[in-house]
Amino acid sequence: MPGWIRRHRARLAFSLTMAVALAVILALQLSPRTDSAELSIRNPAPNGARAAAEILGRQGVAVQQSESFEDTLASLAAARREGSGSTVLLYDPRGFLAGERLRQLLGAADRLVVVSPRLATLTGLGGTIRQAGVVQEPATTLEPGCAVADAEAAGAVSADQGFVYTGGSICYGAGGNERGLYASAEDGRLVVLGSTAIIGNRLLDENGNAALTLRTLGSEGHLVWYLPGVADLGTAPSPTSLDDLAPDWVAVLGPWLAFVALLAVIWRGRRLGPLVFEPLPVIVKAAETAEGRARLYHDAHAVGRAADNLRAGTLVRLAAALRLGAGATADDVAAAAARHLAREPLETISILHRSPQTEAELVSWAQQLSELEKEVSTT
Repeated sequence: MPGWIRRHRARLAFSLTMAVALAVILALQLSPRTDSAELSIRNPAPNGARAAAEILGRQGVAVQQSESFEDTLASLAAARREGSGSTVLLYDPRGFLAGERLRQLLGAADRLVVVSPRLATLTGLGGTIRQAGVVQEPATTLEPGCAVADAEAAGAVSADQGFVYTGGSICYGAGGNERGLYASAEDGRLVVLGSTAIIGNRLLDENGNAALTLRTLGSEGHLVWYLPGVADLGTAPSPTSLDDLAPDWVAVLGPWLAFVALLAVIWRGRRLGPLVFEPLPVIVKAAETAEGRARLYHDAHAVGRAADNLRAGTLVRLAAALRLGAGATADDVAAAAARHLAREPLETISILHRSPQTEAELVSWAQQLSELEKEVSTT
């Protein structure tokens, strides 16, 4: 048995890797989807509303999140055919819905709960409820102070960064009974709630937040959690993309094919083995190399680079001819050449350190270097 395992260890490792990868992909696909949208029932973060949706679901309320106007109307129509009442929670902080759609939504739902609505949203609904400012600090909780059954049963609620409204039945008054965090139309079909903190995950378990949320949103058997998006602006639909045309199974098959391709690359790469350096039976003469490099310098007009190479070669040959060590500097070579030729050191240094700027100057200087080498070698 151990021998069989050693002979087939590569296949066993490959099979085990495939099984683990398949298990991970299936787990990711089957796990509950989450997002980061504010007040979304799929958002477990403090600014989400997943906790409220799960509690409502356990109480028998069918909670469905919608992100388009058409899906919301379809859900309401389906609930009406089943004989179930429907509530719509609308959270539209950017005001994507126009007045016509807001009134259509109000007529289709048995109850519409609007959270922190803008002035344009309240105007589009056409009711008597209007904005009246914000909750003044340092108030963090508010008492009901009204005869609405839901508010009386819930008690005090959080008022963090809340808005207050006028019109209809006012509860949780701030700065007087004419303005409140909670406003309800006379028939109770429209409710305006001025704070997301009451429904959000962060403060749901404090004060009477959970009680008010459950009583306000759970009065009917079907709850549509509507978070409008850019598509609800009513503009022309965007062109179909590849994501829209692709079937649903591509989301599972695509990562799997990418993983298999990566394994294939690793497998073939290991079979090729490491690179092997082998000397080729080619001999290139030094003269050909020098001429080829000279042509490259000429084509690039690299006068400075060519001058550096000529100077370096001259210094090496002069140092060898004058029997100087490998550590001799350019000034040492120039001084030794001047002593050897009985010249002034400045004359030799000026020749070796000259920097030609044009090709003509480079040719003239190269001739001077050649003459200096000849003089040193023949003297």
